[in-house]
Amino acid sequence: MPRISCQPSHDTCRPATVHRKPKTESRILTTGNQQRGFTLIELTVVIVILAIVALIVIPRLPSTQSARLRSSARSLAAAIRYLEDRSMTTKEEYRLRFDLGDNTITVTRRKADGDSTAPEDPFLGRRLLGEGVKMEDILVPQLGKVAEGEVVVPIGPAGIGSFLTVHLKGSAGDRFTVQAFPAGGKVKVLPGYEEPSP
Repeated sequence: MPRISCQPSHDTCRPATVHRKPKTESRILTTGNQQRGFTLIELTVVIVILAIVALIVIPRLPSTQSARLRSSARSLAAAIRYLEDRSMTTKEEYRLRFDLGDNTITVTRRKADGDSTAPEDPFLGRRLLGEGVKMEDILVPQLGKVAEGEVVVPIGPAGIGSFLTVHLKGSAGDRFTVQAFPAGGKVKVLPGYEEPSP
């Protein structure tokens, strides 16, 4: 039953205001005592799922060594194509010098007086082989298969003078083959150790 309050200064009486506790307070009090967190089963399920995903994804990621080998093969192929194009447009002769002892590939430009000089193009002055990548051997028809020493391949306005095969080897034992074909500018990058087809 509602209470009625009357005040002496007023002629009328009205029901008194009743202050009730909101129902949410009781909820807060009951839920405030409960602890929140993950159960051991939930954590175990999440860890198992992450382990399965890692087992599937990690073997598919390329290793950095094989990526360096592939990148080195592509860089060499791009440099040969670029030299052929540049030689055709400038009518200058370039020389691609493979030093198997130092494991370096350098480019020189042949001047009109016969001397060689380093090209001014920064693209041609960069290192073509990545760390841990070695030249296994080089095959040119005039010299056969060369596994040590130095091989110089001229590239003139007509393109590369003869067929060229370069075998690159990574430190993990994987290999890539770069083949350049004369008179046409075609350069192939092949995985593995590929012998030239006649």
